[in-house]
Order: sequence, then C-alpha cells, then structure tokens
Amino acid sequence: MKALLCEAFGPIADLKIKEVADPTPAPQQVVIDVAYSSVNFPDALMVQGLYQTKPPFPFSPGHEISGIVSAVGSEVSHLKIGDRVFCAPSYGGFAEKIAVNAQLVIPLPGDISLEIGAAITLTYGTSFHALKNIAKVKALETVLILGASGGVGAAAIELSKVLGARVIACASSQEKLDFCRQLGADELINYDTEDLKSKIKEFTQQKGCDVVYDPVGGKYAETALRGLGWRGRYLVVGFATGEIPKIPLNLALLSERNIMGVFWGDWVRRNPQEHVENMKYITQLISSKAINPVITKTFAFEDAAKAIEHLASRSAMGKVVVRIKEVD
Repeated sequence: MKALLCEAFGPIADLKIKEVADPTPAPQQVVIDVAYSSVNFPDALMVQGLYQTKPPFPFSPGHEISGIVSAVGSEVSHLKIGDRVFCAPSYGGFAEKIAVNAQLVIPLPGDISLEIGAAITLTYGTSFHALKNIAKVKALETVLILGASGGVGAAAIELSKVLGARVIACASSQEKLDFCRQLGADELINYDTEDLKSKIKEFTQQKGCDVVYDPVGGKYAETALRGLGWRGRYLVVGFATGEIPKIPLNLALLSERNIMGVFWGDWVRRNPQEHVENMKYITQLISSKAINPVITKTFAFEDAAKAIEHLASRSAMGKVVVRIKEVD
C-alpha cells in the first residue's frame, strides 16, 4: 500500500508518498481501507516535531479518517468486513490502509457520505467534549470562540448553538467572519482590525463572556481570558499559532475564572464508551441537519503534503480533506 511518510522532523514539504507493508489487525483491531483523511493542525505540528505526540519514524500523519473495514481482529465482534466507518487514530491516516483499535471505530450512517465522515471525529468530538463535558455550557450563556472559522472553531459554533448558547465568533478577515455568520454566529469580531477587549464588553453589556473556546493560543489569549465574567470558563483547546501564551495566574483569581484544559485524545483513551456515545449523538445531529460539516477543499492523495501546508498557512476555513482512494 501507499502512505504519506514522515521520516524525520522537518518541513511539511519533505513528506513523501512511499510503498509500505499492508497492516494486519491485532486481536482487538480492525483494518480500514481509507477513503478520506481529514487535515488538522496537529498533523502540521507533528511532522515538524512541535506536537506532544512524537511517533517513531517513519510514520504517517493523519488524525481523522473514514473508510471501509477490510479485516477484523479475532476478538472484535461489533464490526465486520464491509462496514462503513469513521474514527480518529492518533496518526497514520494518510495511508491507503490503517489498523485501528476497534473500540474507537464508529459505524457511519448510510445517509452520511464518506467524505463528510472524515470531517467529524476530531473537530466535533473535541468541541462537543469541551463545551458539553468540560464547560457544561447552558442555554443562553455566551460563548466566545477564537479562530472560529477553522475546523474545531466552526464545529464549536454549530455545537454551541445546538446547546442554546449565544456565540461571539472571532477571526482575522471579513471572509472568515462571513463564513462564521453562515454557521450561526450571533456576533462577529475581527481581532486583526477591531479591539477585542472593547468589542467583548460591547457584546456582553460589560458583563463578560461565560465561556471562551481557544484553539489558537497566541497574542489574543490573555485579552479573551480577561473578557470572561464571574466564574467564566476558559477552554484551552490548542495552540494553532504555535505560540503558547504565558498567563498571569491572578487572572484566574479575579472573578473566580476557571482555566480548563481540553485534552480530548487522552479523554477518549480513558473514556472510550463515552466517546462513542458522543459521536453517535453527533451523527444524529448531522442526519437531522441540525449541524452541517463544511468541507471547503478536497485534495488528491498525491497532494496530501500540500493539503497540510494549506491548513498550516491559516488560510483555510471549515474542513480540508484528502481523498485517499475509491473504496466503495
């Protein structure tokens, strides 16, 4: 089979597609013929050696896939060859086949395409876990989302609205903000041209936000944290800018703000059944049209490295996926 390989940490452009051995399933695994692999910021960080997970070389990036089960381990009973599925392996998704822990593989309803299936797990899984399990967002609360036009940001807009919250979406261009409005955002802030602090005060009538969802880190993190009201919750989701902000801890003391880490991948490993239930709920929302994953660009497998570079450039909106091969 073919796989996009990282053989040493370095520039994304160094990734190459090469022939590798087909995987075989361990007793508790299934092998999936990959149809689509979604692109996420951890992919760009991982191949450069900037991510907390550092797989042994050579490895293929790719956190999020869809496809068809082609082999089943001896201890797996809930999946069979031919099942349409989706899942989020820690890496390895930019390959024609992948062996995955069957416990984390979820059947894909027939009314959801394989292309959409590749755009569900990491983005909606992370955002739903953050908003529902950690922040416990309630109806009528105000959620401020940084990097709101990206994959997890866009999912956070849709899911916040499902939970009944009011959404303030923050992004760096009018095009991105227009996209956020289409997803259901109530208020918009261009944090490159507008004063984030004053706009938060304006949109919350000086009270501050209830929740900040931050997948980007960088220079706007402290301002957003200061924009929380009494006992507001600040969700540390990731650092897409590559800059981990240094936060004065007195800001947590003031207004009894809560700084809450979101390590979705580790939570999934610790709570696999809860993860499966979350993802089944997400697919129900998609089937009922309550949410609509937006794929803005699809790359061919031979352009997979370019797809990762496209996302890393921060010019992408919604989801970017790579079509690996025809499987059905």
